[in-house]
Amino acid sequence: MKLIQLCIALVLLGNIHNVEAQMVNIEGIDFPQKLSISGAELGLNGGGLREKLGFLDLYVGALYLPQKSSDATEIVMSDTPMAIRIVIASGLVTRDRFIEALEEGFGNTSVGKYAVQDIERFKEYLSDAFEPNDEILLSYDPEKGIIISKNREVRGSFTGLPFKQALFAIWLGDKPAQNSLKKRMLGL
Repeated sequence: MKLIQLCIALVLLGNIHNVEAQMVNIEGIDFPQKLSISGAELGLNGGGLREKLGFLDLYVGALYLPQKSSDATEIVMSDTPMAIRIVIASGLVTRDRFIEALEEGFGNTSVGKYAVQDIERFKEYLSDAFEPNDEILLSYDPEKGIIISKNREVRGSFTGLPFKQALFAIWLGDKPAQNSLKKRMLGL
């Protein structure tokens, strides 16, 4: 009987270790090493902190790809499954400030295509207040487009590769939200 209990305990400890090994801590927030998007397995490419004024932590963002890459242009232009996971790190990140940052980011993109109506839809999809530890997932499936989730609840979608290109260029384009975050997402 004790041998059976010992075996069960060892199996349970092994499973706990495997779960922990599948997570990566980025700036104090755990990120899974892998995500599944519409049946495609994506691996963590890299991630980092978005901060303001050099000391205000806003959120931690991570990029997931089918295979590792440090080529920002290739990633932005690619028509393959991928995702950006954002975890809010501060109460300073309100829903309104997040939308303002998206608007500014879209204004800075030089690739892809978006419309003013897309910003309005983002506002509708993310209409509730933001709290620390909230998770925003921007996943791309070539057949379905961009799917926006907040705290694992699908909020809405946008079709087309041009919109995905403009959205991902906010973090990976020529004028990213923050250069250091871009480098960390690219694994540099």
